[in-house]
Amino acid sequence: MTTSKRHYHITTFGCQMNKADSERMAGVLEDMGFEWSEDPNNADVILYNTCTIRDNAEQKVYSYLGRQAKRKHEQPDLTLIVAGCVAQQEGEALLRRVPELDLVMGPQHANRLKDLLESVFEGNQVVATESVHIIEDITQPRRDSKVTAWVNIIYGCNERCTYCVVPNVRGVEQSRTPSAIRAEMEELGRQGYKEITLLGQNIDAYGRDLPGTTAEGRNLHNFTDLLYYVHDVPGIERLRFATSHPRYFTERLIKACAELPKVCKHFHIPFQSGDNELLKAMARGYTHEKYRRIIDTIRRYMPDASISADAIVGFPGETEAQFENTLKLVEDIGFDMLNTAAYSPRPGTPAALWDNQLSEEIKSDRLQRLNHLGNLKVAERSQRYFGRIESVLVEDQNPKDQTQVMGRTGGNRLTFFSGDIKELKGQLVNVKITEVRPFSLTGEPIEVRTKILV
Repeated sequence: MTTSKRHYHITTFGCQMNKADSERMAGVLEDMGFEWSEDPNNADVILYNTCTIRDNAEQKVYSYLGRQAKRKHEQPDLTLIVAGCVAQQEGEALLRRVPELDLVMGPQHANRLKDLLESVFEGNQVVATESVHIIEDITQPRRDSKVTAWVNIIYGCNERCTYCVVPNVRGVEQSRTPSAIRAEMEELGRQGYKEITLLGQNIDAYGRDLPGTTAEGRNLHNFTDLLYYVHDVPGIERLRFATSHPRYFTERLIKACAELPKVCKHFHIPFQSGDNELLKAMARGYTHEKYRRIIDTIRRYMPDASISADAIVGFPGETEAQFENTLKLVEDIGFDMLNTAAYSPRPGTPAALWDNQLSEEIKSDRLQRLNHLGNLKVAERSQRYFGRIESVLVEDQNPKDQTQVMGRTGGNRLTFFSGDIKELKGQLVNVKITEVRPFSLTGEPIEVRTKILV
């Protein structure tokens, strides 16, 4: 079958893992001869990479699908794909709900997209949700940025948090080998990428499933060892990682981040609740005291480190007093960024079946109160940047002001300053901060650097 001048469109919902999967699937499609279309209505292949963390994300997918399903009645050659977590969760039920679908594929099958599509083009309707060993990345992803890149190091999750659907839809933990990770990073360095974010649903679990991994005589059984192993990849100036789990976040990892100059001093460590009884009901495996000790240890080694986190309000049975324990933790720690969500029952999770669910009114009220406090603390944390000189990696032009470029500090604060994107893209620039806002900064460029500030 010829695919010359045929177009594809991918809409991505959800987390960084989904964004990385979408880039890989886009790479597969371009290898097959498809071209990217910004407008889904001009595309011959439409792929929705879905998220099932919250119900509203799932419902949005169905509304998008409905529009394209109608279009397919007029254009039978249109190929409709649902990938990702909703696909894994719903499987064949999706075909019953939207019979116009051609392919339903779980996240473990992202690298099999070519084979699955070829089966579709032969006239089959395909469901690929069986558990598989993830095939090592072989196709170059079509990366959205030319400066920063995601690199998956571990897929899946073995945790069993009572509210979370991720282990059901992303499968068990599967770590990539250190040599494969380093090879991908070296290729990115050769292509001119400056910053890499290492990704895992639970990144601190890296290596637990690898049999006695060695590389250059070193045991690489855990994430800390991997960081030391990949830190010196030529051309890469910055390393980030996400997402961490407090149960496995060690002082040795903190010490490594303090020692290794390329590792950004920014840590994303979800706490979910500030109440021990709720943390136990969530099966998180730590207490709020342990969480606070982790943050204290990070700040002892790196006093200026940025800390971001996730929190859930309205978990089944949450009392006002328990919610106030979450407020107290946010007040005490002072996060640089806080992602919040009202609890949403997910299919196949234990908490969804409990009879102590809270009303939407209570959840909405608590979410508003937590967001208000979180934003106040974020604004306070931003103040420390005023007048400082920060190293900013330039990623793009400011879409609202063509005379400015934008990038992020090591602590992950979005920063704007005047400059020409053609000259500065991918450069590290020392910027004196002249204006602070809760979520972004503005400054004046001082000098362009080829190396980061240590």
